Amino acid sequence: MPARISVRWRFLVALCVAGVSACAAERIAALDAPPTFLSPEIASASVAKTGWATRTYAVAAANPLATEAGQQMLRAGGSAVDAAIAVQMVLALVEPQSSGLGGGAFLIHFDGKQVQAFDGRETAPAGVTATELMGSNGQPMARMQAIVGGRTVGVPGTLRMLELAHRQHGRLPWAALFAPAIRLAQQGFAISPRMASLVADDKHLHKDPVAAAYFYDADGKPWPAGHVLRNPELADVLQAIAKQGADAFMQGEVAQAIANKVQGHATNPGKMTLKDLADYRAVVRAPLCFDYAVAAHTYRICGMPPPSSGTLAIGQILNLLGNTPTANVPLQAGLPPADWLHLYTEASRLAFADRDHYVADPDFVQPPAGSWQSLLQPGYLAQRAKLINTAPGSPRMADPAPGKPGPSDARPLQYGRAATQVEAGTSHISVIDAQGHGVAMTTTIEDAFGARQMVNRGKGLTGGFLLNNELTDFNFAPTDAAGLPVANRIEPGKRPRSSMAPTLVFDKATGQLLISAGSPGGAVIIHYTAKTLYGMLNWGLNAQEAINLPNFGTLGGPAFLEAGRFAPTTAQALRTRGHKVYEVDLPSGIQAIARTPQGFFGGADPRREGVVLGD
Repeated sequence: MPARISVRWRFLVALCVAGVSACAAERIAALDAPPTFLSPEIASASVAKTGWATRTYAVAAANPLATEAGQQMLRAGGSAVDAAIAVQMVLALVEPQSSGLGGGAFLIHFDGKQVQAFDGRETAPAGVTATELMGSNGQPMARMQAIVGGRTVGVPGTLRMLELAHRQHGRLPWAALFAPAIRLAQQGFAISPRMASLVADDKHLHKDPVAAAYFYDADGKPWPAGHVLRNPELADVLQAIAKQGADAFMQGEVAQAIANKVQGHATNPGKMTLKDLADYRAVVRAPLCFDYAVAAHTYRICGMPPPSSGTLAIGQILNLLGNTPTANVPLQAGLPPADWLHLYTEASRLAFADRDHYVADPDFVQPPAGSWQSLLQPGYLAQRAKLINTAPGSPRMADPAPGKPGPSDARPLQYGRAATQVEAGTSHISVIDAQGHGVAMTTTIEDAFGARQMVNRGKGLTGGFLLNNELTDFNFAPTDAAGLPVANRIEPGKRPRSSMAPTLVFDKATGQLLISAGSPGGAVIIHYTAKTLYGMLNWGLNAQEAINLPNFGTLGGPAFLEAGRFAPTTAQALRTRGHKVYEVDLPSGIQAIARTPQGFFGGADPRREGVVLGD
């Protein structure tokens, strides 16, 4: 049995026998596949990276071919948005397991004066019901039962969002941004080792005839790494979008093919219609920003507001830690020590309690105390931090309830407490252009290969694009055990809660953009991004060094450490304090670019295939 699988099965057995509290047991019970829920994409080979220094601009993405496409746009005088669009189109081809035309994305943009949050999150079709994700037995569906097919496909938003961002901030013609992806789709690209390993590992992709004809040979074997793969169907669709804009995708023959695919699945059809696709609108939101003080320096950190929970949770974690003795806990032998991990885990548990209770699509739920900023108020976080046992060797706190921000006499929101559940895979793009304008964009089709449904218009061309399964980011059960509605329940037209956390960091005093960062990874995106920010801002690491740090996190219950990266004494020290600790694969895909006196320095996650390029 491969080591990776062995680790996962040990994790499953450990979860089954661990003596967890009733609350933690209920939350873990919502996961039908505990060994994989922290790793929506399997781990693959790790490649050592030392980072990249550039002078005038930089682009970081999850695949070298995609990064090269972004660099071409920047060399041609394009904006950060131009580069991000070119990168995304190539990722749709060369990294189809993670993102693409059939998914959604969040993009944070800085134009030198203001920060904007572009929301291209998928939406639930108008025909969904409150029990869409419940089985005939009245219980939440098993995760893979819900995913494979059309049931959980959300209305794609990536193209509408990118079109909106380009209309405001593009410098190159829209059509020019598609040229690299069209050329690669027509001429072919060598399948990367990571893509090959994910195709070989997947148990459902081959069930779709279109995907089977594209990802596998005539004998049904997955194409190996290095095989030159062409996607003429995607090239044709991209050419139409390049000429006609997003309308070529959201209306007409492509939209009809999407609706047919969703509705026509033999055993698990969905309810998406042509009207759902035509009615989709991307949204520009005010960014969610918070101050973060390190010694005498104050940073301004900006990211996505709800429906993303990412920035909220990161802001809470970092500032909760600021109310504990973490400033006195340095790295030990280059690694976060057990005392620091204890404090981090406790801060995260408090943040996830609030996240699971309050955060959902702001068009459908009200924020506590009338503002999402109430969850980031210094006084509220200082009070919450008092729940953390900070003395050396002190025990883990009891499972925390969600907090009550705002005035003490404010009426609490009547939402049920949602069970923690799976969120899945994504990709991240960071760009800073020659004008100092920046993009942080996290893009997704949710699970690896999404719903395992590949759309093809039926014109005799091989290939196509994959559809998301984003509706599984809603809580499957619409109410809790007490019958209270869950904030993140499924509703028509609603955007599912996300953990994606594209992040821009500024010097508060000068307003200068310092960092663009983010990561894929489902709910643990929050921890991957927080780790990277903490490493750079608190421990003084460069972007690559911070990314290289071992991963860790929690979803509110057990603590998770990246397998093989910590000494046994670290896990044991946490267990002694009452934490349940599991060592598992945590294959992040972090990208980060930081300003330096000489220009920029970028890092890409050694756990995936990304690179940073620039001049």
